[in-house]
Amino acid sequence: MRKIVVTEFLSLDGVMEDPGGSEGTPQGGWTLKFSGPDQFQYKLDELFAHDALLLGRVTYEGFAEAWPGRTDDMGFADRMNAIEKYVVSSTLTDPGWSNTTVVGTDLAAIVADLRAAEGQDVLVAGSAQLVQGLVAQDLVDEYRLMVFPIVLGSGKRLFGERAGASMLELVDSRALASGTMILTYHPVR
Repeated sequence: MRKIVVTEFLSLDGVMEDPGGSEGTPQGGWTLKFSGPDQFQYKLDELFAHDALLLGRVTYEGFAEAWPGRTDDMGFADRMNAIEKYVVSSTLTDPGWSNTTVVGTDLAAIVADLRAAEGQDVLVAGSAQLVQGLVAQDLVDEYRLMVFPIVLGSGKRLFGERAGASMLELVDSRALASGTMILTYHPVR
């Protein structure tokens, strides 16, 4: 059975907003300050270890605008364009990016179908609202958190405001040369 793997860029205080940066945003591309070859290799390996992306509409639209025109020597852009993409949305009707399916909004049914399908695990990137919905319904099998050594003070947080505690088990940790940590957790059920 396939797993649902949430992968996120986070500040030390849990902010996940605007990791790539764009003009006019308060954080202004904060992860770019810590980029390095070890981070790029990790993200490349991670992408090739999965054969599907599950995305919220906002993240999907950002990716669909950015990736189709890109190329690179490592094959990251080619993989992003070729991988199966599933978009959770009640408003998107005609996705223009290759290999994209709009799957509606019933998270339990969507995850059940994705888990039952053959293939590698499913990666969820960005997509704050989607991730918070998956967390609320206990549908995440693994968290891969790239925690950057910066405190932002405000912005969308991975877990948002939620009632109740959730226990996680640390299954792997890795320090990058930039001081960024990659922490992998499994939910304790």
